[in-house]
Order: sequence, then C-alpha cells, then structure tokens
Amino acid sequence: MSVSIKSPKEIELMRKAGRILCITLQELEKSIKPGMSTLQVDKIGEEIIRSYDCIPSFKNYEGYPASICVSINDEVVHGIPNSKHILRDGDIVSLDAGVIYKGYHSDAARTVAVGEVSETARKLIAVTRDSFYEGIKYAKEGYRIGDIGKAIQKYVKSNGFSVVRDLAGHGIGSHLHEEPEVPNFSTFRRGVKLKAGMTIAVEPMVNEGTSDVWWLDDDWTVVTADGLLSAHYENTILITEEEPELLSYPEDLRP
Repeated sequence: MSVSIKSPKEIELMRKAGRILCITLQELEKSIKPGMSTLQVDKIGEEIIRSYDCIPSFKNYEGYPASICVSINDEVVHGIPNSKHILRDGDIVSLDAGVIYKGYHSDAARTVAVGEVSETARKLIAVTRDSFYEGIKYAKEGYRIGDIGKAIQKYVKSNGFSVVRDLAGHGIGSHLHEEPEVPNFSTFRRGVKLKAGMTIAVEPMVNEGTSDVWWLDDDWTVVTADGLLSAHYENTILITEEEPELLSYPEDLRP
C-alpha cells in the first residue's frame, strides 16, 4: 500500500481547498429550506465553488452527473440532484461535496435538518457528527487507521445506532480517492500506522436502524435497507504529531 506524505506546499493548497469547501457547505446550510429541489441545492453549491475559481470534485467523477451529493432521509450517500426531489419540513438532508484547488482536493459532508425534525432525527445528526470527533481523537501520528474506526463504531453503538460497513473514508490529495481506506468500524487488522503529513477523509455514515444498505438502479444512490434515516458527517484532515488539523473546517470558520 502506497500512502503519500504531503509536502508543505501540497498541504497549503489543500488548506485553501478545504476553506473554500467549508464556506460552500456553510452557505448551503443557510440556503436549505422546505420547497427547494435538490437540483437547486446542487446549482447553488456549484456556483459558489466556481466563484472561487475552483472545480467541483464530484462533477463527472466516474460519471456522477452533479457537483453536490444531496441525500434525503433514508438515502445514505450519493443522492443525485433532481428537480422533482423536493425538500420538505421534517426531512434531513446530507450534503456531500468536494473542491479542487490548483489540482488538490478537499472532501466534506454535513447532515442538516429541514425545518422541524423529529427527536430521533436530531439525535442521529448529533451522534453522527460527534462520532467523527470521537474517531479523530486517534488521528495522530503513532496510532493506526483502525483505531479511528473502532472509536467511531463504539460511540455510535453506545447511542443505539449502527455504522454503515459497505462504505468507508479514504486518503485524499491530488486525487479524490487515495490510499488508505478509512473504515468507520473495528476491523481485524488495525491498518497502516498514521504519520505526520498524511491527509485523509474521515466520514462516518450512521443509520437509525440496520447497517445494511442497498444501491438504487441509478447505480449511485445508496439507501438504508430498512427505509429508516441515515446521516453523514465528513472532514478532510491532516495528520500531525499532535492534534489533527481539520482542513475542511478551519477554526476561524467555526461557530
């Protein structure tokens, strides 16, 4: 397995990509409201990304037709924006996006509430987000990739939800997907040792019910097998000798 260690110049380019991506997702979160189509969400996101002279990472990636993955309720990831998919009060929507800045990628996702949502939906969104932070406690030099997933799964399970096992995080840099794979669950092998300069996307996908998922006939949209809710939270992070740096969520842009 070949895992790249990024140079200071590469890291700085990824910081800029991450910052633009963070701004994009924050603007999308502000825009989300009942009555919008998922296609409208995609258009807003692409306009923001291109306004910074960046390229949407997902547009035409392996044939994906949009810039923003917009996944509603039981859609886990890779929902394809459509003018007929309308956001309604009580929905939860996962926004997954990527930015290319001067050849380097950033990848991040947020799940947000549309209007007033159920207590279960609010808890699922919060647990998914918090499981990411539990996982990256181990995203430091000297730990292993598997330590991240083990911590995510433990936290999710303790809150009564389940982690999707058919999808995982990944390395990232000059390519959207690089080595290593970053599972969100405990594995028999603990994976590669983390080293300063590695950049990875950690992205727990958490289901209300079963961890099982299905792919729809469009070959992209992944849904929960039982039709219950799913949430997604992701950031691109830089491994350092100390705490990880969240490239797609810089400190000065946090509430």
